[in-house]
Amino acid sequence: MLSSAPWLLCLAAVGAIAQDDSSSSGSTSSDSTSSSSRTSSSSSSSTSYENGDGQTTLSFTNSWSTITGEVPTSAFTGSEFTYLSPTGQSTVQTLTTTLTTNGTVETVTSTSTSTQNSQITATTKSVSLTEIGGISSNATASSTRNQTASSTSSSARPTNTLPCNGFPEFCNRKYSNITQVVSHNSAFVVKNNAASNQALPIQDQLNDGVRMLQGEVHWENNTLWNCHTSCDLLNAGTWESELSVAKDWLDANPYEVLSFLIVNSDFTNVENFVPAITNAGLLPYVYEPQYVPQYRDQWPTLGEMILKGQRMVFFMDYDANQTSVPYILDQYTHIWETPFSPTNQSFPCTVGRPPNLSQEDARDKLMYLANQNLNTRIDLSSIGIDTGSTEILIPNTAEVNVTNGLYDQFGQAGATVVNCTGDWGRPPNFLVVDYYNFGVPMAGSIFHVAAAANNVTYTLDCCGKAQSAAPVLQGSFVGLAVALIVTAFLAW
Repeated sequence: MLSSAPWLLCLAAVGAIAQDDSSSSGSTSSDSTSSSSRTSSSSSSSTSYENGDGQTTLSFTNSWSTITGEVPTSAFTGSEFTYLSPTGQSTVQTLTTTLTTNGTVETVTSTSTSTQNSQITATTKSVSLTEIGGISSNATASSTRNQTASSTSSSARPTNTLPCNGFPEFCNRKYSNITQVVSHNSAFVVKNNAASNQALPIQDQLNDGVRMLQGEVHWENNTLWNCHTSCDLLNAGTWESELSVAKDWLDANPYEVLSFLIVNSDFTNVENFVPAITNAGLLPYVYEPQYVPQYRDQWPTLGEMILKGQRMVFFMDYDANQTSVPYILDQYTHIWETPFSPTNQSFPCTVGRPPNLSQEDARDKLMYLANQNLNTRIDLSSIGIDTGSTEILIPNTAEVNVTNGLYDQFGQAGATVVNCTGDWGRPPNFLVVDYYNFGVPMAGSIFHVAAAANNVTYTLDCCGKAQSAAPVLQGSFVGLAVALIVTAFLAW
């Protein structure tokens, strides 16, 4: 998603420094290249923004110069940006699974060996997980809205009441047939730092309904760090510490499938990501696809992934190598995305990356991601920061409520989903947003947008409150035992 290209610098350095007169009305399309001009705003300004519930949580005082003009597409076509072809698919050997019965519930045990690396302190990959009921693998779904798949078998099936990713309907849906909310630069929650992208910590994000984490990762001193362009600008700690939070959350929520989109900012070797994943304890949960690349209609259902314990899906934007690390998937052979870091408030639903992707492959083979995070361009030198380039993109926080909005109105996420569905015959698989807890007409409106695309209703009390999007059900196992046992055998 992000790049280390100098002009990007702070892609979504949030909070901050966006002002009411910096909205993107002067730009036309973030896909074209044009000259830039500066509009000086040298006086200090203090701006507060309220979320849909009237809670004032963002306040910044900054002085800067804004820049009008388009984001150059050439930023992602240099020799360092390599794109694989989505054609030439190969089949890979899947992990061996063993099904055992303990009399009441079914368990699946999966094992494999880990990559040899001196930085790895945890080496085993094993998982034991209670099953769920009501799963069918031979199903179809509507092409214009994410729907619960319907079984083609006439035999009686147990009815599942346990939620997968918050909704029982999702257990029978393919991973590739669900619209998920993505928190842009999830870990960038640093108080009083203008380069932050989110207001609430990762655990709150997951509890509220975020199902894909995303962010820039930098390789410095043999360690992966959550840094925004430069660790001098924002350092949100090690990537491993972020993964540890995700692992603890998966432990506490056994019916959830989580994803992570890695922004490989320094184009470091993919094997350098293995120790953090392993040491955080996520190796037992990683998903390894059956095909490379795996096309949209070949993904398993959430229920099948939960049954096998493969509940953590990793993607990487650049330099993934699925031969070397099979569970870190190449983003652009699986997911295309709309224009990156948009400054155009109309959010065109065109293919931004990868370049030269055919319309046929975009429609039929890949999932897609909508960048619903409005940005404005500023001159960093005007606020005394020198990172080697003077122009950066930061979130347009003045418009964040509208950008995350529910309605089918200009500039709102609701309109983006409607427009994209019209263009491609199906909703986006991923909605990337800054400050997900802001929106109109209510806090967390982006979850209502995703729910509408999924044909379900979001009922959680957002945002950042004591709740779990998928509560662990402690007393229901015995009552579901029959359904669990039948389903486990049907799944294989």
